[in-house]
Amino acid sequence: REWKNSLKRRDQIKGADYYEGRHDILNRKRTIIGADGKLQEVDNLPNNRLIDNQYALMVDQKTNYLVGKPFTLNCQDKGYTDALGKVFNKRFYRLLKYVCEDALNGGIGWLYPYYNEAGELTFKHFPAYEVLPFWADDDHTILDCAIRYYTQEVWNGYQKEKVEKVEIFKADGIYRYIYQNDMLIADVEAGEHENYFMVEEEGQEPKGFNWTRIPLVPFKYNKQEIPLIRRVKTLQDGINTMISDFENNMQEDARNTILILKNYDGENLGEFRRNLATFGAVKVRDDGDVTTLTVEVSSENYKAILDVFKKALIENARGYDAKDDRLSGNPNQMNIQSMYSDIDLDANGMETEFQAAFEELLWFINNHFSNTGVGDFTDDVAIVFNRDILINESESIENCSKSVGILSTETIVEQHPWVTDVEAEMARLQKEKEEAMAQAQEYAGAFQTGNPNQG
Repeated sequence: REWKNSLKRRDQIKGADYYEGRHDILNRKRTIIGADGKLQEVDNLPNNRLIDNQYALMVDQKTNYLVGKPFTLNCQDKGYTDALGKVFNKRFYRLLKYVCEDALNGGIGWLYPYYNEAGELTFKHFPAYEVLPFWADDDHTILDCAIRYYTQEVWNGYQKEKVEKVEIFKADGIYRYIYQNDMLIADVEAGEHENYFMVEEEGQEPKGFNWTRIPLVPFKYNKQEIPLIRRVKTLQDGINTMISDFENNMQEDARNTILILKNYDGENLGEFRRNLATFGAVKVRDDGDVTTLTVEVSSENYKAILDVFKKALIENARGYDAKDDRLSGNPNQMNIQSMYSDIDLDANGMETEFQAAFEELLWFINNHFSNTGVGDFTDDVAIVFNRDILINESESIENCSKSVGILSTETIVEQHPWVTDVEAEMARLQKEKEEAMAQAQEYAGAFQTGNPNQG
């Protein structure tokens, strides 16, 4: 209960809400100063609730920058690389993108390796606000156990109800409960306890087994597990408020102009406002008059404040502005790298955390390979994240051309912006080289026989 209502979990939920477009501006109310000098709510004024979701843009930008492209496996054991390639398939790359979004929105994302009904090793992601971890160390690197809390919709006759479920991940398996009235009640229908996986041998009853580690792998955004929303929420709220206020002011025609009445021939201001809105005219006495005191709404002021907010949000989120002035004209690679400096530094920290998470994940995968007879692999494998960065292709190609004779062909091909598969490209170059040599030998043979036109 303490964790469920904690500020940390509320921030994690708020990060997911803001990413999906559920911002605080949607609950905004218009108020005025009442007769007693206190604010009171009014419902006869425009109350626009506009959202310019720069936060979601930053999350997508940072996610696709780091894991938008498939990572590369570097290992000397070709068999190990091939086996890992079957596990790290396109479904896994998509799942890794979800985990990265969870890490940014909640400060930490969780990956759960398990066996499906077909006996295949597969993975599931849990958002930060569903998992309460219990760490064995102060640096939060060794998981002692964990609790997963989530709600599930079930049918009770013809009524749909929400049930609060709790799963406790311990060394001896998963314990399942229903959270009701601040009490944990054993979930008999789902099975109060089960092992992490079952092994069925021919002619024998299935046996339950458990990992020697808790099968929950944390992918952290940073060491402190601080969600991105905590850095930029006030700036995002400021952007929403500015654009909402601007539209409110544009719609408040009668309020943009303050009317000064002299000898008004009516009972009250409500009647005056109604006549003005209905007929576009008011009735005054002979010596009466209506003059105006105009309040100008400057769009340039709103634009200037919005620009300040957006630039501050990008800087605090450590992202980049795709409309940066440095990209106008013909930007060189130094300008591009300068624009990417903030997101690159942040990605370095995320990559360090993700590399440690992959090391933990590979422990489960290696044990799976050993248990299923795929092989006992002991070689180290390096996970290389291929970051998605803008480049000046002409400049990169020119640098590759100037490196011929200085660097190996494979290194040059690896750095060429048009190459996506280095091995395939090297194979094509080798094939072209062999065809050229064969053609040269054919011509040489033709000249030796005195028939240069042969072939």
